Amino acid sequence: MGRSYASAAPYEVSRVKIREFAAAIGDHNPIYRDRDAAQAAGHPDVVAPPTFPIVFSLQSGGEALADPELGLNFAMVVHGEQRFEYTRPIYPGDELVTRSTITDIRSAGRNELLTIKSEVSTVAGEPVCTTYNTIVERGGAV
Repeated sequence: MGRSYASAAPYEVSRVKIREFAAAIGDHNPIYRDRDAAQAAGHPDVVAPPTFPIVFSLQSGGEALADPELGLNFAMVVHGEQRFEYTRPIYPGDELVTRSTITDIRSAGRNELLTIKSEVSTVAGEPVCTTYNTIVERGGAV
């Protein structure tokens, strides 16, 4: 617990990636696709959907899960919970880096729950959002 993992390289956000992600999750809100609609809503450009950070935060979060010291049995791992806290929206042109930290490991019945906090910022150090991902290793508790 407390170990941190940084993203290997910055993630560059583009209008295309935002549009593709919105289509993949079935969200047809025009502020994710149309610059004029986004500007009418007070944004400088299209805006990424709230769950967009999952695209790049899993890179450093995945490093945490792959840490051999954790000894996770991936055949028994399922997604438990995900939440996002925003400082500001994500826009095309943002170059983002992530630092993920294991913040909690606990038993719940026969399961082990592991929580990873991922802090997302621009390459210049401006905070953008924080994600919290809880995974469950079924039957992992001793």
